[in-house]
Amino acid sequence: MAKHRAAKHRAEKKRPVRKHGVALVAAPVAATITLSTVGVGYGTAQDPVEQVVVSQSVGLERLSERAVGTSRSASRADAAAAEAREAREARQAAAEQEAAEQAAAARAAELEDARATERAVAQADTRLWTTEELNLWSEPGESAAQLGTVPEEEKVLVTGRSEAGRDEIVVDGESRWVTAGYLSEEKPAETGLDVSCENGSTIATPVSPNIVKVHEVVCGNFPDITTYGTLRSDGEHGQGLAIDIMVSGDRGYEVADFLQANYAELGINYLIYSQRIWSVDRSSEGWRAMEDRGSTTANHYDHVHVTTY
Repeated sequence: MAKHRAAKHRAEKKRPVRKHGVALVAAPVAATITLSTVGVGYGTAQDPVEQVVVSQSVGLERLSERAVGTSRSASRADAAAAEAREAREARQAAAEQEAAEQAAAARAAELEDARATERAVAQADTRLWTTEELNLWSEPGESAAQLGTVPEEEKVLVTGRSEAGRDEIVVDGESRWVTAGYLSEEKPAETGLDVSCENGSTIATPVSPNIVKVHEVVCGNFPDITTYGTLRSDGEHGQGLAIDIMVSGDRGYEVADFLQANYAELGINYLIYSQRIWSVDRSSEGWRAMEDRGSTTANHYDHVHVTTY
């Protein structure tokens, strides 16, 4: 009996156990869990590949936006540069146009001046005497070139035009200019130094020997002049080196010209008359204009001032 139960027991142990029920239950549960998990996954996160695509798409959009911004900035810069270039070109064109117009106006003025000079030279019909040797100038302005001299007591053809302290004359058919005030309708009177004063005029002393000589010579050659001023408290008059010859108008020019012509013999340093000055050290410049001192006497319109050495 015992053997029979043991054999039976072994036979039972070898008989396979059927687990189909457990498997059938477990599989649906696993599938459910798996599907549930997958479902949850799709509902909460993207696939890694899709994430990469999306990131790349966003990056490309940003790059495109930056490119558009850069392009717009470059376009604005190009437009500003073009506008600046056009402005420069416009200014340059305007400047060139203005320069051309000024040059044309200058040429027109020169041409008109040339025509006016030609007319003046062609129409000149009056002759005057030179009261002393005069420099000839190409034009009345300060930039004039010296073109020689015209002798004293020369009868010259004049146009009647005056400018900047000079008179226009005609020399060999050409326009020339001389310092104004040295042309006279009458030939200069013959004068000399070997004369004596006989009109009764006197001067205050003591003065230099040159002042005495100037008075005597002027008195002898221009007896109509009777008033002279020498000594006073100021400057060269106070030193006895200056004399005022009281004369005006054309007679004053005659006296001044005479003294200038004989400055060396009379020891004259400089002369002043009619707001002009002539000096030994600048004799090549002739008579020079002086500043306005405010009155007839201060400007030497009523007397010839003579300063000697």
